[in-house]
Amino acid sequence: LDKPEEPLELENLEETREEKTYRNWMNSMGVKPYVNWLYSDLADGLVIFQLYDVIKPGLVDWNRVHRTFTKLKAFMEKLENCNYAVDLGKQLKFSLVGVAGQDISDGNATLTLALVWQLMRAYTLSILAQLADTGHPIIEKEIVDWANGKLKAAGKQTQIKSFQDPCIMDARPVIDLVDAINPGCINYSQVLPGETQEERLDNAKYAISMARKLGARIYALPEDIAEGKHKMVMTVFACLMARDYVPNMGSKENASAE
Repeated sequence: LDKPEEPLELENLEETREEKTYRNWMNSMGVKPYVNWLYSDLADGLVIFQLYDVIKPGLVDWNRVHRTFTKLKAFMEKLENCNYAVDLGKQLKFSLVGVAGQDISDGNATLTLALVWQLMRAYTLSILAQLADTGHPIIEKEIVDWANGKLKAAGKQTQIKSFQDPCIMDARPVIDLVDAINPGCINYSQVLPGETQEERLDNAKYAISMARKLGARIYALPEDIAEGKHKMVMTVFACLMARDYVPNMGSKENASAE
């Protein structure tokens, strides 16, 4: 085994946007303790187990988890937690080739992010699976079809071809979709033409702010929309779809047929 790298000087590190997104998501799930720094705060596995519990209740056998650590055995106990966390990911069919418990315990950035991205994606798909009568996750095309149907029914001119559609970058489709879900909630005098990056970013900030006011648990950042990060854009639409269905669970067919 390679020797661990020298301890990180946290005050000299700058958080990336991706790391901030993952932290936002974890903390929005109510994990304890609060995640301040992605790698050190996941190193004992406890936050990861709480996320598994949200994604698939009952998956974690808490009898196998060390919740507190003894002074002399803490290193091994945390490593056992991380090994179990990786095993659970494999049970959920995560792609974890080359990822070992020790990588999480050591705070290996690349491999920790590989696990965390799949956790967040599984969470989004688990929301949609709860909404689908089949229990199988709704595929991306269904989210696109739902969004276009919702927009058309509300008399909006915007339509999207996919989550990679450049038209999403000015945030207008998201803004219109929020207004379609809750008619009249958008103040269109605040919506900018979206001709510059700054205008697109301001629109995206407004879109996410209004979506969150609706109760959509969006964890993407405005930059994700303005720069067309399609994976994160998908989560924005998925969370809006979930928010639209939840108050109307008995009329899902009507909502999807719009």
